[in-house]
Amino acid sequence: MARVSKTGQILNVPHVVTVPFIEGDGVGGEVMPVCQKVVDVAVQKAYQGKRAIEWMEVLAGGKAFEQTGEWLPKVTLDTFQDYLIGIKGPLMTPIGGGIRSLNVALRQTLDLYVCQRPVRYYQGVVSPVKHPEKVDMCIFRENTEDIYAGIEWECGSIEAQRFFQFLHAEMGVTKVRFPETSAFGVKPVSREGSERLIRSAIEYALAHQLPSVTLVHKGNIMKFTEGGFKNWGYELAEREYGDALRSGALVVKDCICDAFLQNALLKPEDYSVIATMNLNGDYVSDMLAAQVGGIGIAPGANINYQTGHAIFEATHGIAPDIAGKNLVNPCSLILSAVMMLDYLGWKEASELINQGLEHLFAQGYATTDLAKFMETGKPLGTREFGDMLIDSL
Repeated sequence: MARVSKTGQILNVPHVVTVPFIEGDGVGGEVMPVCQKVVDVAVQKAYQGKRAIEWMEVLAGGKAFEQTGEWLPKVTLDTFQDYLIGIKGPLMTPIGGGIRSLNVALRQTLDLYVCQRPVRYYQGVVSPVKHPEKVDMCIFRENTEDIYAGIEWECGSIEAQRFFQFLHAEMGVTKVRFPETSAFGVKPVSREGSERLIRSAIEYALAHQLPSVTLVHKGNIMKFTEGGFKNWGYELAEREYGDALRSGALVVKDCICDAFLQNALLKPEDYSVIATMNLNGDYVSDMLAAQVGGIGIAPGANINYQTGHAIFEATHGIAPDIAGKNLVNPCSLILSAVMMLDYLGWKEASELINQGLEHLFAQGYATTDLAKFMETGKPLGTREFGDMLIDSL
């Protein structure tokens, strides 16, 4: 099986490439087949059969637990490690002990330090804001640090008591108001982790000739973690991209996160590429997705630009209430596959899918979650929407 490899900064992509995939839980079994069918036809039409994808299933989540007794088998991680790229549907979070989140485990194990979430508007999709067409941003969310590192201790635990004693006795901390009933968490934010994330955002902006990179942070309160992120970003830009800054090819600015959430509603045209930390990125990406129609059409990718590893994913959950009913919107996963095709350099195929979606939405064709808000909405089932998209390519 032919796999992607990386030589220096160059991604080597064979004409017939093997892509590992995780079907996903809940609605994953519906959106993944539709997505694969759309991608296969787009690639065939774009390249007249000279390029193709061979899909290789690997297991994670509920399906993996049923078949192997493990939520995230080592062979799955090894396969993504070997093949560099992959795509996944939504995964359930195990209840009880063990892995807190399968998505976080994949990101951290493979060191996929960029969560990339492009947000754009498609004509015909109904939005809660007056001018959704002004929203055109790409979020670079740091994926491996911040509170998602999972370093915390439960209220009343021996560990929480010991941690407070250390803070109080060794560090002189006196500002814990109710120490006996406090839980504690640690928020690691490193210079190295911040720089590699911000560097990726800057490289993306330069490669796509985008007007600015905005560092979104809460450094006015968390001065050494989020404030450090901001300061390290400016220092990196000056040190490594000074010529681009001085020529005007690159603009780097920053914004306090709460102000950004307001500004993104009032003047979204002021922002292009966003670089931010893990928790901020979680809030920001979903808020922006809501402005252009919701998470059902929000794609995502987890990328390590240094090694080339990338996993593209649906950004929604497993939606057990509609699973198996042919209702789920497959566009989040389809658009994530569009990102994957772009990452592979197969832009002709990705553009065919984008054009097809634009055509359908403009005509009012969509799954029920979108069509019910359209003035002339024509609701389609999951499979029927996929088939109509293929016909429109």
